[in-house]
Amino acid sequence: MKKKSILTGIIAVIVAAGLLLSGCAGSKDAAQTSTGKEPYKIGAVIDISGPSSSLGVPEKNTLQMLADKVNAAGGINGHPLQLTILDNKSDETEAVLAVKKLIDQEKVLAVLGCSSSGPSMSMIDTVQKEKVPMISLAASSQIVEPVQQRQWVFKTAQSDIVTIKKLMSYLKEKGLTNVAFLYMNNAYGDGGRIAFTTAAQSNGVKIVAEEKFEATDKDMTPQLTKVKTSGAQAVVVWAIPPSASIITKNFKDLNMGIPLLHSHGVGNQNFIDLAQGAADGVILPIGKLIVADQIPDSDPQKKVLNTYIEEYSKKYNSQPNSFGGYAWDGFYLLVDAIEKAGADRAAIRDALEKTQGFSGVSGVFNLSAGDHNGLNEDSMVMVQVENGKWKLLK
Repeated sequence: MKKKSILTGIIAVIVAAGLLLSGCAGSKDAAQTSTGKEPYKIGAVIDISGPSSSLGVPEKNTLQMLADKVNAAGGINGHPLQLTILDNKSDETEAVLAVKKLIDQEKVLAVLGCSSSGPSMSMIDTVQKEKVPMISLAASSQIVEPVQQRQWVFKTAQSDIVTIKKLMSYLKEKGLTNVAFLYMNNAYGDGGRIAFTTAAQSNGVKIVAEEKFEATDKDMTPQLTKVKTSGAQAVVVWAIPPSASIITKNFKDLNMGIPLLHSHGVGNQNFIDLAQGAADGVILPIGKLIVADQIPDSDPQKKVLNTYIEEYSKKYNSQPNSFGGYAWDGFYLLVDAIEKAGADRAAIRDALEKTQGFSGVSGVFNLSAGDHNGLNEDSMVMVQVENGKWKLLK
């Protein structure tokens, strides 16, 4: 981005700070910079409260931090960035209302969010109809597939099929062919179930038990008791905290005696903390952020990861996690597209679709007309929880 004068940067920071006091990193009446250029408006619909808040809060923090950073540097091509963040309360109806407000009232150029799959999918019809680019921060492959029906929708979290391919490689390497699959009864869980079932059939893995649970359940002992007599050699769970932590604790209490594998939906410290010591031994595929200090310096993501960790930790006095990383990727993919396309929704969509070799927190993105996620298995590593910490498995 072009460097602006110190005065321009100071003005942008003052504007952003004042706007944040009103509850968002933007305002309906955004001031112009000294260049006189109108602001570029973007919006975000995030799961800041409700069951998925452990995903949404680090995303909100990341987006606010990055918006401040962009404005302090002079905006996008001299235009101040106006970011409005709305809370969907982890609810699909609230997500639809929020995205309609951003489009109809705020007149945003594009939308970021949601944090979880259900609310993200609930917004698809609206953005498709209104022809507004949307970058989801959630995992379900169905958010961007089939692409012919999702032309205006992109996503930054690794799709569940990418995660499952990584899991399948691990299961086959360890000779674990009889597996139990447990999942949340929602869009994220069901998407994982469908993808895992398909992959199991083609990889010689037999699902000997399949059980579901609600996101609000407080005890999954009955499901795990059935698994215990199923002959399963490993258990795969597709969920996010807090239910992912509860089932992990139940698993330990029952002394299951077999490996427990999770999806990348548990890629934050909150999962470990809520499991109250039961998470040790859990294995999962995840982006490289949580083990950034353990990957080689030659990795193309290393610099991006270290910069994000340093900036987030300094501002919020805590470590960022993979979900904040999804927001980092979505934000800068969008900024890059706006830099190229200007204030034109269709041109922004086209620029996103042509993104190649973009080194982000979640991986190196190579988007195309046939792939609106752009990440492959190389974007993930296998990790294990050890003494309450994430450890890279070699």
